[in-house]
Amino acid sequence: MSNKAPTLREFQDRFPTEESYLDHLMRTRFGERHDCEKCGKSAKFYRVKARRSFACEHCGAQVYPTAGTPFDRTRTSLRDWFFVMFQFCASRNGVAAKEVERQLGVTYKTAWRMCHEIRKYMAQLDSDDPLGGIGEEVEIDETLIGGSVSGEGSGYKGNKTCVVGMLERDGELIARVVTGRTKPAMHALINAHVLPGTTIHTDEFGGYKDLADNGYRHVKVNHAAKEYAKPCGAGVNAIEGFWAQLKRGINGTHIHVSGKHLPKYLGEFEYRYNMRHVPHLMLDRLMVSFVR
Repeated sequence: MSNKAPTLREFQDRFPTEESYLDHLMRTRFGERHDCEKCGKSAKFYRVKARRSFACEHCGAQVYPTAGTPFDRTRTSLRDWFFVMFQFCASRNGVAAKEVERQLGVTYKTAWRMCHEIRKYMAQLDSDDPLGGIGEEVEIDETLIGGSVSGEGSGYKGNKTCVVGMLERDGELIARVVTGRTKPAMHALINAHVLPGTTIHTDEFGGYKDLADNGYRHVKVNHAAKEYAKPCGAGVNAIEGFWAQLKRGINGTHIHVSGKHLPKYLGEFEYRYNMRHVPHLMLDRLMVSFVR
């Protein structure tokens, strides 16, 4: 079986009409039959004309398969919503709300809301299970996103937002916005997301000092001395590769992302990165994971 992501033609053939999307939501969330909450009988539910609902064959009670999903309380067609979800999974560098506005012919406000609801949904689905463990290796690094650094040699001053990434080699990634880069704050973040016994790879930043006291094996590279990898395997090149991809998406597609909304964008890029080995499942997972 091919692990390539579906093409637009395959996606359109799978869902040719607005009704096909609603039927898919109904089957995914409720199945072909389920117990009616009103009459308590096992029932088949039939589509209600001109409504996004299905009615019980026994008592006529209606259920709305869009309730509790990103598509709840919206007049935008499901075809448009699912098409934008397809774009999010097909693109490596993200989808701009202005592009959605142009392609769908909706207002910018509608396009912006659609994109942000989908980003939140992708972040919710992405696993936050702890990384590493005995015998595993995790790279940890921080970067600055957006804003500007004021003054020569000002380091992390200015209005930039700091993001810390933790990447298990050949595994998953966790990226978090942080408000402080002190040693206690960095240790608390790492302890929350990385299991003891892990070999942690970092640079020489002081916030990572004394990680060995927390039950980790800590190896470092010295970027100031132009050291980027050691024969023992120490290095943070993999997580820096993710930073390059993230910044290409933000700078090239979105131009600017505020610190307020940055966690949503991180969730989007994190989801795509963690599904990189199974791109053919990326969209399907979004389409079948609606919590009932």
